[in-house]
Amino acid sequence: MSQPPSQPPQGGFGAPQDQPPTGGGGASPDPRSGAGFGAPQSTPPPPAQPPQAPAPQNTPPAGPPGPGYGYPQQPGPYTQPGPYGQPQQPGPYGQPGPYGYGQQPGYGYPPQTPYPGAPGAPGPGGSSKNPFKGKPALVIAAAVAGLIVVGGTVWAVTGSGDDKKPVAEKSPSSSPSVSAPASDATANPGDGSGDGGEENDDLNAGRKAGEAKVLWYKSAPDAPGSGAEAPGMWITGKTAVKAAYKQLFAFNVGDGKPTWPALTFPQKICAVTPQKTADDKVVIAYMSSSASSAKCNQLQQIDLNTGAKGWTAQIAEGELFDSTLTVELSITGKTLTVGRSMSGTAYDVTSGKKLWDKKKYGTSCYPAGFAGGSKLLAVSACGAGSSTEHDEVQELDPATGKARWTTKIPKGWRVGHAYSVDPVVLYLTNDAKKTVNITALKSDGTLRSQLKSDDGLAPECGFAILNRDLTGCFGTAADADTVYLPTEAKSGPNEIVAFSLATGKEKWRVKSPGDAAMMPMRADGTNLLAYVEPSYDSGGRVVSIPTGGGAHTPVKLLQNPAGTANIESGFYSKAVDYVDGRFYISTLRLTGNDEAKEKLMLAYGK
Repeated sequence: MSQPPSQPPQGGFGAPQDQPPTGGGGASPDPRSGAGFGAPQSTPPPPAQPPQAPAPQNTPPAGPPGPGYGYPQQPGPYTQPGPYGQPQQPGPYGQPGPYGYGQQPGYGYPPQTPYPGAPGAPGPGGSSKNPFKGKPALVIAAAVAGLIVVGGTVWAVTGSGDDKKPVAEKSPSSSPSVSAPASDATANPGDGSGDGGEENDDLNAGRKAGEAKVLWYKSAPDAPGSGAEAPGMWITGKTAVKAAYKQLFAFNVGDGKPTWPALTFPQKICAVTPQKTADDKVVIAYMSSSASSAKCNQLQQIDLNTGAKGWTAQIAEGELFDSTLTVELSITGKTLTVGRSMSGTAYDVTSGKKLWDKKKYGTSCYPAGFAGGSKLLAVSACGAGSSTEHDEVQELDPATGKARWTTKIPKGWRVGHAYSVDPVVLYLTNDAKKTVNITALKSDGTLRSQLKSDDGLAPECGFAILNRDLTGCFGTAADADTVYLPTEAKSGPNEIVAFSLATGKEKWRVKSPGDAAMMPMRADGTNLLAYVEPSYDSGGRVVSIPTGGGAHTPVKLLQNPAGTANIESGFYSKAVDYVDGRFYISTLRLTGNDEAKEKLMLAYGK
């Protein structure tokens, strides 16, 4: 990796250190790969199956190849120099990054996986005492995934500156069918509205002692042959809500029966807020028409508990090249942020009142992406095409849109993902050097650390073209002092590695207790919640890993039945969540395959 400049850029901490991407997703524009060290990995393949095992039911649709893919995968990108300077120790994550430290080699952007750009970031927690409640983790298994090897980086920090409505209706022909999961009376069967066939088989037949029950299983509504998005998944105290194509469905968390009639939108759903508000509201965006030139500019607020429709709005077009062909939505407190390709607009999520616009600032800085949640981050592209081209990161006041701090990313480095917004943990890519870097910032935007590791880290991330899906990664979690990232699962189990945000160094690691990959879901400062994916002879499981002390042995919270492992493993592009002792898994993409009913959602519980 090339060394950082002898002197850091003005107002910065030095040029980021670069690390070759390891098994990562290519340096595509708006990559959604967010692997720890190394470019995020493309969607992992389905679990290994024994000879003559039946093939998965759904075949994911082929997605367009992501630009920048094809860099060779190299080990340990996180030991190479990063944007902020030279790493202290050799290894893929020890080479200098944008700030001079451990970038990951092997940034190598892998070929894009079948499900392009399904939106989805972990949702905010609910009010339950359960630390893991209400925070869905999105698994984009059909997206770009890559390995990350961490390097250092330096940042320049400046002071803060500156009509149609959905129709509520039942749609028998397109509504998901409901399976009756068991002769077991406690299996909470659905309402029996399925159309027969495999779905009505007893999914709890042969369930072993200690295994969870299938509470309910839904098949997806019909989708066009070209496929359709099924973004988001939200769990409240009584309702599981899922979007699919043009509809929004609500199921009782215990038995899967409809909580309220399905809402059908005039056109296909094109974006959703991954988060929900404290009072269980979300905002859905749908297309303006069915024409090829249609815009994703129609907003509708929805109450998840009742299905009631709230305010509506049409997103205004931006200036030249600043379109709403695609948009990204996020919620921070009471603020909804809508990101266009080169600007953003904020609304009061309760009333729909416009609050502020985030447009070009400085000489040539245009907002390119937003990341919401407990904090609101904006990433801007500055000086495009010039010798000073670079990215800048800002924390915005969600009420006013004003920048609380601004951090200049060293030239040549691009912000691909925000693994965490609080604390701020960023995944950076460098196309010219074919390297990646993971950098943590302090609460004032100054450099905190750069990760250093010899591993190939492999969160699963989606893929975007016009917008940067900053929070579209599954398999990352962070608390105040630590970030947790999965290693690559080449064959069999992988490991989760805990890195200190103070030093960037490894604190501890733990191996998956199963024969498949284990992915972080979320952390609460005391425990890390993780999902162990199914293997050919075992269902998935949910585990809790103590993050303090000397022992980090995974404790099993829920063991899904082996009898439905083939169904569970068939959700290649998926969202998962664990709330109040129940595990939910749903698809993020419909293939439009008419040969068999597609999966929509599956729920397990004790």
